[in-house]
Amino acid sequence: MKLLIADDHPIVRQGLKQIVSSERDMIVAGEASNSAEVLELVRTGDFDLVLLDVSMPGRGGLEVLKELKHAHPKLPVLILSIHAEDELVVRALRAGASGYVTKDSSPTELVDAIRKIARGGRYVSMALAEQLALDLSTGEERPLHERLSDREFEIMSLIASGKSVGQIAEELSLSVKTISTYRARVMEKLKIHNDAELIRYALEHELVT
Repeated sequence: MKLLIADDHPIVRQGLKQIVSSERDMIVAGEASNSAEVLELVRTGDFDLVLLDVSMPGRGGLEVLKELKHAHPKLPVLILSIHAEDELVVRALRAGASGYVTKDSSPTELVDAIRKIARGGRYVSMALAEQLALDLSTGEERPLHERLSDREFEIMSLIASGKSVGQIAEELSLSVKTISTYRARVMEKLKIHNDAELIRYALEHELVT
């Protein structure tokens, strides 16, 4: 099984390579550190599965996921993330991901997830599955943050985690002006007026940990 690992942190890619290399039926056939590299490698290479970090520099991981699935609908993509928020999981699955694994998962869980989605299945952890089921069963009016685009949701999460507009711009390889525009859209859709209210909203809805 030929895997493409896409993560902008070399130490994370190295750790993933070590996990994969310990399995006889898996090899890392390519590595990508940003969104452009992911798309180019998949276009020119031959992979059986993509491990994709949801927080990639430049175009966000969810945007890349959508483009990958549009061009290669049968290519399984397993999302990797430091975030366990159920809203992000839902967005990833709706965008075409075959599975979602947090980076604090065990190597055994990661390998099990890879094998399951390679066979055509889907994978989320038991804890995430239970939370998703609970949310679906409440029957309550859907919250305002579901109106956000994937990129707006990403920007909101980063602001709520305490990062400045400048830091977010650098992390995502976008201009400060662009991030400020997204921030303004988020504020409008959530009906809030400043970062303090945004952080409070994110905490109340358990969008950040």
